[in-house]
Amino acid sequence: MPRVLIVEDDAAMATALKDGFTYEGYDVELARDGEAGLKAARAAAPDIVVLDVMLPKMSGLDVCRRLRSEGSALPIIMLTARGQEIDKVLGLKLGADDYLTKPFGFMELMARVEALLRRTSPGARSAEVYGFGDVVVDFKKAELKKRGKPVEVTARELKLLEYFIAHRGEVVPRDRLLEQVWEYDDTPLTRTVDMHVAKLRRKIENDPADPRFIVTVHRMGYKFTG
Repeated sequence: MPRVLIVEDDAAMATALKDGFTYEGYDVELARDGEAGLKAARAAAPDIVVLDVMLPKMSGLDVCRRLRSEGSALPIIMLTARGQEIDKVLGLKLGADDYLTKPFGFMELMARVEALLRRTSPGARSAEVYGFGDVVVDFKKAELKKRGKPVEVTARELKLLEYFIAHRGEVVPRDRLLEQVWEYDDTPLTRTVDMHVAKLRRKIENDPADPRFIVTVHRMGYKFTG
């Protein structure tokens, strides 16, 4: 049974999250402030932490910073209020693995939690070097080869591909790609994502007009199937 630590000071939100995770079969530990959350993360050995940014006694950002400074690789999903864009970016830089902006649907949170647990499980495949079809990409060396021949790719295209691979099988919305890959949230610029996906497809797909690996999911986003 996976164990989740919820660090949330809002009583209604905390109860809703606890009930939801319990229903989904999780063992739930609950903390109502940052100091208690930090202690629980150290002592309770959770598999994942759902951590609010705005907390009494110690902010979620400080909790995340402390855990990472201590060498903890505990998966962390941060919850931020609408408009806290700086907190989102800072949270990721401090070592958070993902975040959601309130209000959010519980099933979206569950999908993020399950995906993160898959990626961080002991048997998870590293994406440092990853192959699919006739493509091999080495993220450490920033190199991509197709049929054994080097293909020139930009840093942004590599980061986009790395995010797709880390979330393979999931439908990833365009605004989430903007937040995670470009590190900002600006809905009118979602066409930026489409342009970069189109360029990336031309480099990795045999038929970019009928893509096999980066598939468009109508009105939802993209799914990587490699």
